[in-house]
Amino acid sequence: MEEESNVTSSSPSTPVQRLRHRKRSSTEVLDGDKVNASPLLVNDRNKYKSFMVRTYSTLWMIAGFVMVVYMGHLYITAMVLVIQIFMAKELFNLLRKAPEDKCLPGIKQLNWHFFFTAMLFVYGRILSQRLANTVTADQFLYRLVSGLIKYHMAICYFLYIIGFMWFILTLKKKMYKYQFGQYAWTHMILIVVFTQSSFTVANIFEGIFWFLLPASLIIINDIFAYIFGFFFGRTPLIKLSPKKTWEGFIGASVTTIISAFVLANVLGRFPWLTCPRQDLSTGWLQCDADPLFKPEPFTLPAWIPGWFPWKEMEVLPVQWHALCLGLFASIIAPFGGFFASGFKRAFKIKDFGDSIPGHGGITDRMDCQMVMAVFAYIYLQSFIVSQSVSVDKILDQILTNLSFEEQQALFTRLGQMIGNS
Repeated sequence: MEEESNVTSSSPSTPVQRLRHRKRSSTEVLDGDKVNASPLLVNDRNKYKSFMVRTYSTLWMIAGFVMVVYMGHLYITAMVLVIQIFMAKELFNLLRKAPEDKCLPGIKQLNWHFFFTAMLFVYGRILSQRLANTVTADQFLYRLVSGLIKYHMAICYFLYIIGFMWFILTLKKKMYKYQFGQYAWTHMILIVVFTQSSFTVANIFEGIFWFLLPASLIIINDIFAYIFGFFFGRTPLIKLSPKKTWEGFIGASVTTIISAFVLANVLGRFPWLTCPRQDLSTGWLQCDADPLFKPEPFTLPAWIPGWFPWKEMEVLPVQWHALCLGLFASIIAPFGGFFASGFKRAFKIKDFGDSIPGHGGITDRMDCQMVMAVFAYIYLQSFIVSQSVSVDKILDQILTNLSFEEQQALFTRLGQMIGNS
């Protein structure tokens, strides 16, 4: 009798109790599965299904990326602009709270006001010279563009002040903490998104090569880190990203460095990829090849085995620079992904969004790209682009900073000086 009573008392007697008992049991089973399950891809039961979804999405993204690159500088810049908007949208939504937003009409519009003000400032500084070069044939448009360029910083500043005053005037009692949190969060997004992506646009106009090669190296590194981790991953790499393995990291690093050397040789032979764009036209470019992109003979070192079929080969000088880019893309750039993983853990989310099946959001795909774009720009400006004054640079300064009448006066003075010499 005691056993029966004990069994009866321990078992749920009412429907509500039985429902709670089932929920508790299922939770315990799930928790147990989480404890015993390995986060490594090689042990994931559903890895082949996720692999197919991820592969399908990757192929679509690569096809779209290639098509946009084929269309030229302006279309690539437009693609970067769209990516920025999606990234900002995903990051804005992280700290959104529906009840608070209902009490604060206009807070979303304020965030986007700061966003587009920052966009006008960044893109205005990068593209102003190209815009001036594009409209030089039309005197009215040239004067209009020259005026906008001259007062560009003042226009952006007053737009920002409007947003600042808008924010102050909309402060509400008992909502201060949320509003100031949104204000700080918006500015952090602007710094993270625009400070880094602006380097991407600058690289594009230095030559599509300097955008395409770094971006491709990140894509290659990401794909092969996933493949090597999928098939061979056994040793966890970092706790922030449980699915990352040393096998994937090392395999992807070797593949990326080799790909950098080979890919630079392939891309460097197309003038429309290597020529810098000085205006905002859409046609393909033709220019005299920079010495970096002119083949040079290279004799292989003596330690190369005798059975190797080539003793001498043609190498583009830019390929040696590509090795540095490949090294950075394989060793340093992944830390952008680790940073994003830690960020997501702080907010207890799996992905920044769900716009790309198998990959998450746009931000999930761009974390390493942002780090790589900054390095590519700094490396290009520090070790490759000549910092000396050239005729083209002087002409750019004249077109940007002098009015039409001042340019005519300069032309007359130069004619007089040359005639007297």
